[in-house]
Amino acid sequence: MFPKLFSIGSFYLPTYGLLVATGFLCGMALAQRQARRARLDPDAVGNLAIYAALVGLLGAKLLMFVMDFGYYARNPERIFSLDTLFSAGVYYGGFLLALLFAWWYLKTHKLPFLTTADVLAPGVALGHAIGRLGCFAAGCCWGTHCDLPWAVVFTNREAHDFTGVPLNVALHPAQLYESGATFAVAAALVYAAGKPHKPGRILGLYLVLYSIARIAVEFVRNHEQALPFGLPLSWTQWIAVGLLAAGCVLVWKTAGEPAKK
Repeated sequence: MFPKLFSIGSFYLPTYGLLVATGFLCGMALAQRQARRARLDPDAVGNLAIYAALVGLLGAKLLMFVMDFGYYARNPERIFSLDTLFSAGVYYGGFLLALLFAWWYLKTHKLPFLTTADVLAPGVALGHAIGRLGCFAAGCCWGTHCDLPWAVVFTNREAHDFTGVPLNVALHPAQLYESGATFAVAAALVYAAGKPHKPGRILGLYLVLYSIARIAVEFVRNHEQALPFGLPLSWTQWIAVGLLAAGCVLVWKTAGEPAKK
């Protein structure tokens, strides 16, 4: 749609990169605000957010390589290409690896895992929502064919060259669906975090709400991989189902208000 914000000679600023960076900064600012409300060290939370974001980028790319292994095995030079660089990767790969890293980091620094995860969850949702706008600008993560009035048509040749998005075809704006849903998730988490809650409650709500949104959006998102198990669910949806179940358990275990001290 608009992959380059501006160009000077051979240098250009990718819109995707700018929006991902903006999402990260906004998410970190929200996480530090939530940390102060939870009486956690905002600097420690900010440092964790930076490290987790870097680990998350790695995890998203790694899972993308795994899910598209056949393609990259046939075309190994594409691993270091611009289209791979500008691809968002697979979000759940980044989320799971970042979550594992966060567990190690918090254990090492003796910070409460569930309380810190509750603080980070709204920021993760906000940053993700803004980042998906970057996906829309770049043309990656595009939707399936759409006959509805709000269908979008990509016409930018550079977007096609970077991501492979089909041009001059009416598509579901899957990136905008997910962005809007995740903005709503972020708002719901901020609201819930303002109420008395047991540690882990906000993380559980995030897993439930975002997983539901992701499962729904995946039905109108283009998939190049074969659907597993002979069922109409993508690999990403199966991961979301597992995290949805984990979130439901966490929400159930944290039901009710915390005991007053």
